[in-house]
Amino acid sequence: MTERLLVLVRHGQSEWNLKNLFTGWKDVDLTAQGIAEAKQAGGKLKARGIKFDVAFTSALKRAQKTLDLVLVEMGERKIPIFKDQALNERDYGDLVGLNKDDARKKWGDEQVLKWRRSYDIAPPGGESLKDTVARALPYFVQGILPRVLRGERTLVSAHGNSLRALVMVLERLSPQSILKRELATGVPILYRLNADSTVSETVDLAA
Repeated sequence: MTERLLVLVRHGQSEWNLKNLFTGWKDVDLTAQGIAEAKQAGGKLKARGIKFDVAFTSALKRAQKTLDLVLVEMGERKIPIFKDQALNERDYGDLVGLNKDDARKKWGDEQVLKWRRSYDIAPPGGESLKDTVARALPYFVQGILPRVLRGERTLVSAHGNSLRALVMVLERLSPQSILKRELATGVPILYRLNADSTVSETVDLAA
């Protein structure tokens, strides 16, 4: 029987997560906690006896480093890895580098909330979640999903919003529902798929 396994993991805590800054495409590194979270993710996957055939990540080092740490922890060092900016975090435009509290003082709580939690309202110079879905989803459908369906056990290490684009399709969530879907840093979500790409099992490997 073909095992159609897909595991999604959001990168471990980054330096700007810790500082409460809008990060977007800024290429920041993991914190010590983020490194520990990535290793724990690898340990959880190893404990379940999971092996991977291929992995995908973004063009940003916090996701790439998380992937490397997960695979090292699992003893998986030789699988092919594909990196693409289609899986990058949502671009927050003019908000990048700003403290979220300072942004609220500048633009007001309601406006910042709209930028952060609306599906199709983008911050100045940046992307909405809808824009992020528009670049991440075609990459998933064309590059990742076919491998899963033919039995390649697949790991994707990416970001909160680019992963939301994939979760939205996998879990058949509405644009309103996906906004409420929180993805914790360093926590793998395991999906087993049917031949028609619907999900037969979802396991959140939170501690």
